[in-house]
Amino acid sequence: MLTSRSKALETVQSRKTVSVTPPSIRVSEYFNSNVFTDSSMMEFLSKEAYKAVSAAIKNGDKIDRSMADQVATGMKNWAISKGVSHYTHWFQPLTGATAEKHDSFFEPTEDGRAIEKFAGGALVQQEPDASSFPNGGIRNTFEARGYTAWDPSSPAFIMEGSNGKTLCIPTIFVSYTGEALDYKAPLLKALHAVEKSVVNVVNSYFDKNVTKAWASLGIEQEYFLIDEAMYIARPDLMLTGRTLIGLSPEKGQQLEDHYFGSIPPRVYDFMIDFETECYKLGIPLKTRHNEVAPSQYECAPNFEEVNLAIDHNQLLMDVMEKVAMRHKFKVLLHEKPFSGINGSGKHNNWSLITNNGTNLLAPTQNPQENLQFLSFFVNVIKAVHDHADLMRASIASAGNEHRLGANEAPPAIMSIFIGSQMTEVLESLLNNKSTKNTSKAASINVKKIPEILLDNTDRNRTSPFAFTGNKFEFRAVGSSANSANAMIVMNTIMANQLNQFKIDTDALIKKGKKKEDAILEILKGYYKASKKILFEGNGYGEEWVKEAAKRGLNNIKSTPEALNAYISKQSKELFVKNEIFNEVELNARYEIMQELYVKKIDIEAKLIAQLATSHVIPAGIAYQRNLAENVKAMKDAGLNKSDTEIQVNLIKELGGHIKKISQHVNMLLSELDKAHHLGSTYKTASAFSNKIKPLFEPIRESSDALEFLVDDELWKLPKYREMLFVK
Repeated sequence: MLTSRSKALETVQSRKTVSVTPPSIRVSEYFNSNVFTDSSMMEFLSKEAYKAVSAAIKNGDKIDRSMADQVATGMKNWAISKGVSHYTHWFQPLTGATAEKHDSFFEPTEDGRAIEKFAGGALVQQEPDASSFPNGGIRNTFEARGYTAWDPSSPAFIMEGSNGKTLCIPTIFVSYTGEALDYKAPLLKALHAVEKSVVNVVNSYFDKNVTKAWASLGIEQEYFLIDEAMYIARPDLMLTGRTLIGLSPEKGQQLEDHYFGSIPPRVYDFMIDFETECYKLGIPLKTRHNEVAPSQYECAPNFEEVNLAIDHNQLLMDVMEKVAMRHKFKVLLHEKPFSGINGSGKHNNWSLITNNGTNLLAPTQNPQENLQFLSFFVNVIKAVHDHADLMRASIASAGNEHRLGANEAPPAIMSIFIGSQMTEVLESLLNNKSTKNTSKAASINVKKIPEILLDNTDRNRTSPFAFTGNKFEFRAVGSSANSANAMIVMNTIMANQLNQFKIDTDALIKKGKKKEDAILEILKGYYKASKKILFEGNGYGEEWVKEAAKRGLNNIKSTPEALNAYISKQSKELFVKNEIFNEVELNARYEIMQELYVKKIDIEAKLIAQLATSHVIPAGIAYQRNLAENVKAMKDAGLNKSDTEIQVNLIKELGGHIKKISQHVNMLLSELDKAHHLGSTYKTASAFSNKIKPLFEPIRESSDALEFLVDDELWKLPKYREMLFVK
């Protein structure tokens, strides 16, 4: 009888590539074809409606309800012309996934006929049943109302299915009493705050013609692809996204032959199909390649405004999974799906741009312009230094716990890499010294800002937050995360810091300091106060852990502990003062994140116990039985004790591992029961982190030992070598 593993192997070996034909060789001919773009609005909206939407997008103006009817009609006509029958408000609740409830344009009339109708009220606001979404105690289950409200700054788009199309309208999601229940609402507030502070600083000191600014973001997405049959045969992958047991293969990533290697044919066809769907949706994918680990890949888009970039990344993950189904693949977005090889991240490349096209984090050959650059550059350092624990909290999750500090990703210690040249520039300014770099930059004088070339740093893949020439790369974000979490924090702390910079600088100018001298004095003070967070070396080394402790930098390894930064006095003041969250919303999010951690570890704990009991131990016992029968046959044949010694010892070794697994499974189930009766969310989450998770390891160790020993034919679960290398 074939095992599920044998069936999966047979299925994979019979796979054929899926033929993919993009609409055109030229992406430009179908890019944005499923998006309600500016050109589509000009065609389908009245002049008044077009002006109203444009003003909402560019200036944040509110759209009048009467005008919303015209916009809705135009949007409906565009969608129907593309074959759409339904519409939905597309939002991002605190589950981490996107959400949608489809409604038909169809509406019956009194005379028994029907029309296609879409009113302005349905465009602007809907009322989904919100009772089952995480709310952190904001309202009771019976108080189900929640509202979605249209976000005009992110364009509507059409999602294509096999047998239909749906108009998706990006929205925020709030409770009946107005508290944010999603990622987008606070993100929009944070982006408004940072724009306001950036424009204020630039207008006051550098360029009075700047009227608008925005944060830009490029999100690099790493992921694994395995065959669907392998995935179905692994209950742990299906229910948790990662393998809870599994022996690492003899060949993993040590030869570094997968990185940037030739893309396998089935995977290549998936990528073409996936990219085609993304281009239709206006997602500007630019790069694809093999990543370090076997069966690991990466895609990356061009930079976009943060809100749109995050919408596109959430949409990208959804599209990726749907397209993978057509190719009989399964996308794994978990941060650590396989033990012993690299996990996946989502590098967030962040910068600030003005309406005149200036990247405020890009140095130039013009020293005067570099005073502006240094102002923003140093303020980023100060902001991250002052709120390092909050930055750490923004990327904390059950999945990312496996990746941070695992010699494959940035450590849990927050530090900033700026490179040797930028360090030299800042040190020379601080110490009132001149320095020369004849190969890269002009002379640096105390009162004069230097020429700084764009490619002024090397890359440091061990740094969680690195300057890479004209942007900062937040490398510690997990692959499955909604980047809004990190970007809400990043843009809020930057807005807050720039506001303080303006206050501090104006105070010196008021005392009679020249503007340039006042700015330099403030920047020197900021740099001196923040330089302990700068680190240029190997973040993977134990030496850095010791050095960071000497500097007073926190090394917060567990998610429950890291999340406490959200409810610190400093964080509450930050978010409330900048009107991003009120205290109720902040406490609710904290509870939701702790609860999510508990739920994920709870599922893993129950599943590893079940796998160990129903898959691993039976395989070990079956092999013991075979060996015992072999020993008996050998004795019956007249062989002596020494002839059966190897088999007997192996039986004992198998028994030892089986016993260890059984004991630790019982301990695990006992600790699970205790943890669920501790009361507070934090105590429960801490118990799951400190008492339950550590019990996974001995179960895994003995399970993997059994996988090594047991007859290959008796092992039911697909092995690492098969999941990672059989295409």
